[in-house]
Amino acid sequence: MTRYYSSTEVVALIDDLTEPRLTAFLRASIVEPVATPEGPGFRETDVARLQLLCDLDDSYGLPEESLKMVMGLIDQLNSMRGDMRALIRAVAGEPDEVRARIHHSIRGSRG
Repeated sequence: MTRYYSSTEVVALIDDLTEPRLTAFLRASIVEPVATPEGPGFRETDVARLQLLCDLDDSYGLPEESLKMVMGLIDQLNSMRGDMRALIRAVAGEPDEVRARIHHSIRGSRG
């Protein structure tokens, strides 16, 4: 069962997160909680995202739109990493001659 944290719990968990800061991140749609019967609910991934957002904001003072762009790029990178892992597993399951052809094709396309 997925654990959801309330806004109050999230602010208490993350040292650098305040209610106004959380509101700003929500307003910018950088983090989007899920609707629960008790109100907005934050998943573990949201908590990690909020911690990263606080760290980025504290270190670089980026405006909300820049933070949103950085988080979008991180999301894309994580998605691509998952795709790459799936591709590696799929190729590993192919016969040796297929893997060799793929390897040769990749080496040739690198130039």
